[in-house]
Amino acid sequence: MTLALFDLDHTLLSADSDYNWGQFLVRHGRVDADRYAEANHNFYQQYQAGTLDIHEYFAFSMRVVSEQDMATAHAWHRDYMQEFVLPYLGQPARELVEKHRALGHTLVIITATNRFVTAPIAAEFGVDNLLSIEPVIENGRYTNRIDGVPSFREGKVIRLQQWLTDRDETLAGSWFYSDSHNDLPLLELVEHPVAVDPDERLRARAEQEGWPIISLNAWLQATPPAPAAPAP
Repeated sequence: MTLALFDLDHTLLSADSDYNWGQFLVRHGRVDADRYAEANHNFYQQYQAGTLDIHEYFAFSMRVVSEQDMATAHAWHRDYMQEFVLPYLGQPARELVEKHRALGHTLVIITATNRFVTAPIAAEFGVDNLLSIEPVIENGRYTNRIDGVPSFREGKVIRLQQWLTDRDETLAGSWFYSDSHNDLPLLELVEHPVAVDPDERLRARAEQEGWPIISLNAWLQATPPAPAAPAP
């Protein structure tokens, strides 16, 4: 079966879901606004520069979630989806997913953001296969420790290869859509790499290799969304 692989943040979603989760926590006063926003921004800059320590960032980003019971955490997430996800989910991304679905391709979202944040977003796209960073769960709660190999940079390749082995699938005819140079290890493996609104380093590589360059986020510049009002 042909695979259609999609990065999530700034690819299918016209925003960064992990960064926006932090903005949600700040907006609702669940963290110290100034210190958290500064740290969240610094980690995002490290991600863009390719210097991010994923374990350090995960411990930071999941700390508040790990302090809640699951019912509370998931209730927060429902509000987050309305305020900081759905306004950034554009029709071009939905149409791309549906194009591959109509072709009978196996759809997979593969992301360096954690499952707590991304599982409901994948469900919004109707994509059942999600490879994400997995939090350790203890005593019925999320922790801020990573379970197994994080799906980040080369880790995406490792996690995908494990998934392919378990399903007796191959990368024959495969597609992968991404915006980030952090995904070059996987882009180099698939048969059809596609750069989506790429960062400078990925754009340069795509132009060098003759990879297609497309935009799923142009609608955002034309009609920038306002985050939804906070839930009462």
